[in-house]
Amino acid sequence: MQEKNSFTIAGNIVDLQNEKIFKGRIYIDNGYIKSIKHDDAVAETQTILPGLIDAHIHVESSMLIPSEFARLAVVHGTVATVSDPHEIANVLGIDGIRFMIQNGKKVPFKFYFGASACVPATPFETSGASLGEKELDYLLSLDEIKYLSEMMNFPGVINRVPSEMKKIEIANKYHKPVDGHAPGVKGEDARKYASAGVSTDHECFTLEEALEKIRFGMKIQIREGSAAKNFEALIDLMKDHAGKVLFCSDDRHPNDLVAGHINDLIKRAVAKGYAPLKVLKSVIINPIEHYKLDVGMLREGDPADMIMVDNLKDFNVKATYIQGEKVAENGQSLILSVEEETPNNFCAEEISEPDIRVEDQSKDIKVIESYDGELITGMLKVTPKVVDNNVISDVENDVLKMVVLNRYEKAKPAVAFIKNFGLTKGAIASSVAHDSHNIVAVGINDEVITQAVNAIIRSKGGVAVINDGKEEVLALPVAGLMSNKDGYRVADRYETLDKMVHKMGSKLRAPFMTLSFMALLVIPDLKLSDKGLFDGRTFHFTSLFA
Repeated sequence: MQEKNSFTIAGNIVDLQNEKIFKGRIYIDNGYIKSIKHDDAVAETQTILPGLIDAHIHVESSMLIPSEFARLAVVHGTVATVSDPHEIANVLGIDGIRFMIQNGKKVPFKFYFGASACVPATPFETSGASLGEKELDYLLSLDEIKYLSEMMNFPGVINRVPSEMKKIEIANKYHKPVDGHAPGVKGEDARKYASAGVSTDHECFTLEEALEKIRFGMKIQIREGSAAKNFEALIDLMKDHAGKVLFCSDDRHPNDLVAGHINDLIKRAVAKGYAPLKVLKSVIINPIEHYKLDVGMLREGDPADMIMVDNLKDFNVKATYIQGEKVAENGQSLILSVEEETPNNFCAEEISEPDIRVEDQSKDIKVIESYDGELITGMLKVTPKVVDNNVISDVENDVLKMVVLNRYEKAKPAVAFIKNFGLTKGAIASSVAHDSHNIVAVGINDEVITQAVNAIIRSKGGVAVINDGKEEVLALPVAGLMSNKDGYRVADRYETLDKMVHKMGSKLRAPFMTLSFMALLVIPDLKLSDKGLFDGRTFHFTSLFA
């Protein structure tokens, strides 16, 4: 990679602060912008602008450790992320967050981590760690921790539960912002949530909801991830509220990261008629100012964090610089892979078919109704398919058995049923299961579901596909969430498994990602934890049988 020495680049320079573009030259010295000079003689061969920022992401969902995530992201012009290490924190606690920070420092990329506010996310699931007031106070005191990450227990915040308010109080003590997580919350509840000191939300799925939250003082992170896609619903916020908008992916699988990142959202917003500089201010300046990030905005004295694109419409990234170091050029990453350890927390024991048997009660069952591209689910009442007094998957009606197994200690699997997964063959399983990351599986019969779960246990984490007697696994040995291997190879392997699942009948755009959210209790309506079926509307367990 290029050394941080003195050099000059020239082209059309984007001045976001003053919303103008001019021909000129930028002089970089030892990683910083020494001066910027107008020069009308410069050929219009490239446009230079500040680097892009993902304003809310869980790096772990890329299935890559931070250093590998960076290798893939810089190709698309991303120079920084606001990263919630919530996933690894649920598995390994503070040690997991330290791992993310330390690994991220091994490459030229700007990771800004938060203190995970809800570990575990709820008391209704088994996690590998717990972060209380003492741990949060320690984390928020660190310079590396920039914010208190998403306050998932929104009922607790709305109702001013002392334990939740104490978390916000600690963040305020260190003058650090508080991220929100309040799907579907509107009206007086939204006002109470915002007034508690919560400053952002990335969970809005309607324009009406987002506008209400903006009115109550919150900023909205328009999310477009591998599973949850809210760009189309929310992009019209740019008309009158661009200063309150940030862009994020939240969760992005490795094959999607190879294809693109925040650059794709810029292209789509510009194609809809929004002014490029207006969009870029929301993508770059808004997160820098909100989270007080040390990311350059292409001004004299700033860190030389910048990208070169062909133009602001096609937005093809030609080069990326971070702190004056060229880290990507013409679609190729210049960041080298680093050797990394594989900390984990995995104690589950293999299961057998009788463990997931459901004795019939001659009643309808409550079924999780999944929606493609959404984290929310519905609740259906369905007449079950029964064989030998065992409630089984009803493949013809796309009502499949789903299992969640505690991965931290020996336990009996929890069983429920899900609609719209679409499998007509085999089963899939994963140890990526938000938020506690137990093992989750779905399939067409008890035999293949059991095989899929056991494949994950033998690998100590990963994603697995069982079909036609064959077992395919992508191992994720870092906390059962990430691989420490080359990111492009991980992406290729994941792409292969994803295509297999689609050939097995699933019509979901991201079946593994969708499955991972079926254990996310903090988003209604119906989900499954390792302890049982959970009603997210009442925030209590519910029975499988209606």
